[in-house]
Amino acid sequence: MVVLRRLRHDEGMRVLVVEDQAELADDIADGLRDQGIGADVAYEGSAAIEKALLTAYDVVVLDRDLPRIHGDAVCAMLVGSPSQARILMLTAAGTVDDRVDGLNLGADDYLTKPFAFAELVARVRSLARRSPAAAPVIARGDIVLDRARRRVSRAGHPVPLNRKELGVLEELLVADGGIRSAEDLFERVWDESTDLFSRTVTVTVARLRRKLGDPDPIETVVGVGYRIP
Repeated sequence: MVVLRRLRHDEGMRVLVVEDQAELADDIADGLRDQGIGADVAYEGSAAIEKALLTAYDVVVLDRDLPRIHGDAVCAMLVGSPSQARILMLTAAGTVDDRVDGLNLGADDYLTKPFAFAELVARVRSLARRSPAAAPVIARGDIVLDRARRRVSRAGHPVPLNRKELGVLEELLVADGGIRSAEDLFERVWDESTDLFSRTVTVTVARLRRKLGDPDPIETVVGVGYRIP
């Protein structure tokens, strides 16, 4: 039985849930979204591989016992690909040999079904923190983002941001002066259940600008995207 309960929010994190039991997959993804974590779903191995190679996921929650393309094959494919996603393998098989086999395939962690949802979230967060890009504090100019505490300040003054505003700011800071297109921001901060053709990114950037105050730190590169120079 999967037990859902609310924990703290994590911005800028993107997770792919790979599970052939559609109801369980959707429950896990919805629960992650409730925690402020972007979550996409794949119900079989080929879709999982395609999505993981197209999207920079932080963590892939991977059911080992997938039909057609087995979870072991998906794991091996991802480990051998350019993807830097950490892999949390799920399985109903919980013996020591099973866990060792899964880890030997290249999985970063292993969780046996049934599991408590709070434990899954804790493991996902732990894996995401091991990402090479996950510096604890990012600063550019007078803007400072403490990623561990999810706090932002400008010139020493706290700037309260909602979840998506904080996610957009994090992506712009991580870019280190580079440009992030609206599509880039959408891919990293929102999940695939959001309408790509909405003005979501534009509206969120406008709100972020207002909250950060003058002088406006976000530059719009016409026809390309946004950056914090």
